[in-house]
Amino acid sequence: MERFHLHLLSDSTGETLDNIAKAALAQFDEVDVVKHFWPMVRSDVHLERILNDVAENPGMVMFTVVNSDTRRKLEKRCRALGLPAIPALDAVTDALSDMFGQEAKARPGRQHSLDAAYFARVEAIQYTIAHDDGVHQEGWEEADIILAGVSRTSKTPTSIYLANRGYKTANIPVVVESPPPELLYHLRNPLIVGLTTSADRLVQIRRNRLLSLNQTPETDYVEGDKVQAEVKFARRIFADRGWPVIDVTRRSIEETAAAIINLANDRELSGHQRQGNII
Repeated sequence: MERFHLHLLSDSTGETLDNIAKAALAQFDEVDVVKHFWPMVRSDVHLERILNDVAENPGMVMFTVVNSDTRRKLEKRCRALGLPAIPALDAVTDALSDMFGQEAKARPGRQHSLDAAYFARVEAIQYTIAHDDGVHQEGWEEADIILAGVSRTSKTPTSIYLANRGYKTANIPVVVESPPPELLYHLRNPLIVGLTTSADRLVQIRRNRLLSLNQTPETDYVEGDKVQAEVKFARRIFADRGWPVIDVTRRSIEETAAAIINLANDRELSGHQRQGNII
C-alpha cells in the first residue's frame, strides 16, 4: 500500500486543524497516511526546520497560519517543492468576511483564547467526572443535564462529550433492584434525559464487555428476559416522569449528544422540558 505524508502546520495549538484533517481522512478507507503535526509555528527558524522535514517527506501541507510573512514563505517553498499547500480555514473565513462586511482579525489561535467560555468548559468537565455513575447526588441540582439509563447505554461517554461542549452533566444508572433516589424526581434545574436501546443490542454489548474483562458471559447481566425487563423498567420510569427519551441503538455518541443539545436548546427557548417522546 502506498504511503502518503500529510503535514499539519499551525501558529496555535493546531487542535482545529487536526480535527479538520481527522474528519476529512475519515472519508477514505484503506489509506496509509503519516501525519506530521507542527503546532505553534511562529518563527522563521521553526518554519525552516519544518520545511526541511517537508522536503524529506514530501506530501500535502495543510495550514492555519495568519501571519502574512510566514504564509508567504510557506507557500513559496511548497511551490518550489511542487507540493500542495492548503489553507484549511480560508474559504470559511473569506465567506464570513463577505457576509459580515469586515476583515477577519489576524490573531493566532484567537478561537482558543482563555475567555469565560473556556473556563466554563473546564468547570463542566470537572463536574461531570465527579458526578459519574450516580455519585454525589447532593450536587445534581447544579447539573445542566442528567442522563439516566440502564447499564451500557453510553451514559458516561455521552456525558463526557457533553461536558466538552460546556454542559455540566451527571449520569445515573437505572437498576431494577435499586431504583433511583427520590431526590431525582424533584430536581428543578437539570434537563433529565432517558437513554434506551434495544434489548438484543444491549445483550450483545454486555457480552462483549464481559469477554473483554475475561469474565464469564453467562450471567443475569446478559440473560435476555432479564435485560428486556430492565429496559421496560427504565422506559416506564421515563414515561411516568415525562422525560424525553433517546434511543441510542443506532446512534453514535456524537449523534446522541447532538440530540440532547437540541433538547437543551428547545428547553431554554420554551422555558420548560419537552415531554417524553422517544427520539
